[in-house]
Amino acid sequence: MDFTNHKLWSLFTINGHTAYVTQSILGTWIVMAVLIIFTLVVRSKMKNFKETPKPGSLQNVIELAVESMDNLAGTSLGEGLHWLGAYFFGVFAYILLCNYSGLFKLRPPTADLATTLALALNTFALIHVLGIVRRKGGYFKDYLKPIFLFLPMNIVGELSRPLSLSFRLFGNILGGTIMLDLLYVSLPALFRIALPTPIHVYLDIFVGALQAYIFCVLSMTFINEKAE
Repeated sequence: MDFTNHKLWSLFTINGHTAYVTQSILGTWIVMAVLIIFTLVVRSKMKNFKETPKPGSLQNVIELAVESMDNLAGTSLGEGLHWLGAYFFGVFAYILLCNYSGLFKLRPPTADLATTLALALNTFALIHVLGIVRRKGGYFKDYLKPIFLFLPMNIVGELSRPLSLSFRLFGNILGGTIMLDLLYVSLPALFRIALPTPIHVYLDIFVGALQAYIFCVLSMTFINEKAE
């Protein structure tokens, strides 16, 4: 797969500037469609969920996933912001599926800085909106600590957070994608089936899940620092 030119087809041209559908956009649409379909299926099945000692397999999986994110949100955000667990459940599922899309020969949308930066900017907005709403004057006083001379440094530190969040996720996923692409190019055709499998397991499955988890935990930690 050629990752240097990932434009698929053009949509329209305005004043000489062409809007393209890229591999990243196509991957995003596919991930969104999978999540929406899965959500609709789970929603239709929820009416059959019961409080029994032996719930069904789907109910077990859904309850485990929801309880795990609730526990993580309660630990990282505290009781006052526990409700954000539902939002981060969606973020985690989206990032995880984006990372895993590479297993199906798609370009992971998270290997595109535009995707990771958009996610990081959502976190950035939550950090400061919740900080202002919940702490009011105390939020602004933090920028003058330990003394007012630190105001520029504190502002730069806050602006660096979305950059660090976005580049961490983007760099890890893009790096794994490039490594796998180089591996497939360098190996003889006979060895391209079996030999890359362990590397796929590590880079796509393990690292993909780890990076989704790290993004959510760091986002929750930053929000808690400003809003609690």
